[in-house]
Amino acid sequence: MNFGQFEKKLNIVFKNKNLLKQSFTHRSYLNENKSFRMAHNERLEFLGDAVLELVVTEYLYGKYPEKTEGDLTSYRAALVNTITLSSVASTLCMNDFLLLSKGEAKDIGRARQYILANTFESFVGALYLDQGYNAAKNFIAKNLFPLTDEIVEKGLWQDSKSRFQEVAQEKVSITPQYKTMQEIGPDHEKNFIVGVYLGEDFVEKGEGKSKQEAEQDAAQKALLIKEWD
Repeated sequence: MNFGQFEKKLNIVFKNKNLLKQSFTHRSYLNENKSFRMAHNERLEFLGDAVLELVVTEYLYGKYPEKTEGDLTSYRAALVNTITLSSVASTLCMNDFLLLSKGEAKDIGRARQYILANTFESFVGALYLDQGYNAAKNFIAKNLFPLTDEIVEKGLWQDSKSRFQEVAQEKVSITPQYKTMQEIGPDHEKNFIVGVYLGEDFVEKGEGKSKQEAEQDAAQKALLIKEWD
């Protein structure tokens, strides 16, 4: 894997090339490559998540001085959620540089979204360690901040579950119910599949790393399939 091509694309040159490589290394890759002498990217993801949250929080706090804590929290959640981060990661061609097991490499669905979002965070963590806070901040500012106006103006920050409940009660006088349909994977990397129902009628299912995230995904899809969005 030629990570120099990725550096060239971003116009960012790492001092420690191993940090860059580690940020793209999924846990599954180590299981099939026992001789690979490098850790997976989960610790970098942990660090990058914290850096990302601080940078985005600082930006939103300055951009919207009149907004409440609740509004700012919702805006931040929309900017750093799996859908947004995986989309940005795809635009940056991060998918082309992932180090995955053969099984993970075949899965290009929802699971790949999670991997790409996590890789974005781990890259932020690696960049922070390699070049400091300002370099990480500039990368986030260039790739995430331009999405803010659209998210706010189109109401994309709104909680899908609350929105679906509000519209369902208005249109059919029913409060949606959520049921866990399946739990997939080991405890450290579990995915939940949750179905949303209107009375006895199944509407749609969603997936997430937690039941709450899966419920949000189900509600968002339900809004679309009902054409209530």
